[in-house]
Amino acid sequence: MRLELAARLGENVPRYTSYPTAPHFHTGIDAAICRGWLQALNDGDEISLYLHIPYCDKLCWFCACHTKQTRHYEPVTTYLRSLDAEIATVSSLVAGKGRVRAVHFGGGSPTMLKPEDLVALGTVLRNSFTFLPGAKISVEIEPNDMDDARLDALAEIGMTRASLGVQDFDPKVQKAINREQSFLQTKTVVDGVRSRGVESVNLDLLYGLPHQTRESVASTVAQALTLEPDRIALFGYAHVPWFKKHQTMIDEAWLPGPEERFAQSQLAARAIVDQGYEAIGLDHFGKPGDALALAARAGTLHRNFQGYTEDRCETLIGLGPSSISQFRQGYAQNMPSTAEYGRMVADGGLAAVRGIALSDDDRVRGWIIERLMCDFGFSAIELVERFGEAGQRLLLKASSTALHGPARLLELDGDRFVVPAESRPFVRSIAAKFDKYFESGTARHSAAV
Repeated sequence: MRLELAARLGENVPRYTSYPTAPHFHTGIDAAICRGWLQALNDGDEISLYLHIPYCDKLCWFCACHTKQTRHYEPVTTYLRSLDAEIATVSSLVAGKGRVRAVHFGGGSPTMLKPEDLVALGTVLRNSFTFLPGAKISVEIEPNDMDDARLDALAEIGMTRASLGVQDFDPKVQKAINREQSFLQTKTVVDGVRSRGVESVNLDLLYGLPHQTRESVASTVAQALTLEPDRIALFGYAHVPWFKKHQTMIDEAWLPGPEERFAQSQLAARAIVDQGYEAIGLDHFGKPGDALALAARAGTLHRNFQGYTEDRCETLIGLGPSSISQFRQGYAQNMPSTAEYGRMVADGGLAAVRGIALSDDDRVRGWIIERLMCDFGFSAIELVERFGEAGQRLLLKASSTALHGPARLLELDGDRFVVPAESRPFVRSIAAKFDKYFESGTARHSAAV
């Protein structure tokens, strides 16, 4: 049954870390509009910050992030000056109205920064914005970068969650993706952050990589579990060489087929759950006491551009090239080119070059898709209470097409529309079909990875 569903629903669809998704962004949203959205924040608003570090000292061939390899540190130093300039401009526009609830350092490799630069960046942020007590600081860590000085620097900036990319521990797989990283290296970093008081450790694992088999995936999961991470993210490798040229270094003949990918994902998920972790959404797992698991049980789980999160802030401000900001009014994305970004943020400028303003229909669909992705269903009563007439219009369509149409996307349980249990591994595809089937002139469905 699962393989039949995989054949019917296993298609390339949007990741849905936003709605509308990034392919629908356009140049009508620019720096001037972004400036107005920043100034429109309210005094009591809580905000999150995302800082993009667009450099790595070694390029992983599986990666689809906006990053570039550099063997010299001078471009990084130049970039940090530009980032400081953007922070200064944004904080002056916010003018103390946004209080920071969470910060995420992503990349690229944030841990490529020298220890003194990590500390300086943390200081700039705290001097520029008002941080709430207990604000969460998350950092994506490349274990090959790490030493005691960097571990100390991350502790000094107040890191509360460390996210380590593991991908796979099999040497043959690691060589094929240009990411060689031993289990001992990973364990040393996990032990290092915990000894410095970090409260949460996340490990990223991948399936569908070149040369991976069910046996190698099972071995990687077993080794990862010995580190007792608080969370595990289990992602499928997205092979998009037309989008990321360096992925052409991976021979497609080495990649597992759709059935094998699906089997790998299910085997890994079962192994993780069997060790007492709770399944969260599509691809995350957490110990029962982890904040993400608590949010999932409480129905307060959310998704943003970093994936599943317990962060409830309506405003996420992206800093750095290619970063995306989320406002009540819509989304705004920065210039991806690092050099052009630097020119744009000089002398008080902003770097937003594209985005999208939200319509009422977008808000309804976005809420439904987020609830499908987080809770595998949504309440009809809550939909109407939140969105009034706009929600009721879409609900009437959902009542007929989603329940009784040719796709049979959802089932009805009391007042809730729910994804059937056997279809939950394919909820992204369910969300995409839901959006497409209920087109009303403003639907934003698009095929993506």
